[in-house]
Amino acid sequence: MLKVTHEKEITIAAFDNYDRFNAIISQEVKDKLNSLVVPDSKLILDLSGVKFIDSSGYGAMLSVFKNARKSNSIFRICNIIPDVMEVVKLMQLHNVFDIYDSLADCLESFK
Repeated sequence: MLKVTHEKEITIAAFDNYDRFNAIISQEVKDKLNSLVVPDSKLILDLSGVKFIDSSGYGAMLSVFKNARKSNSIFRICNIIPDVMEVVKLMQLHNVFDIYDSLADCLESFK
């Protein structure tokens, strides 16, 4: 479901063969992402290939964001396709999350 890689001290989670972040997988994704949040960690959620996110997917991302803040950690998101980004903006979540166009830009932001 999620493929986890590391780039130096940064953990990168990306969906593996899933293009929908919905109620069917949201709890498992949330649990996995929250398990990657440890004090002072840096976590990126790469949404490459994700074409749809429902309310439970957004709820999972908000849960990880809150957990990261409590742990003095950083949670960032990258590679949101334009159709999904429209919904993110409609929900005003672009004012909550740190969102980057590409994984390279997101990684660079930690320097």
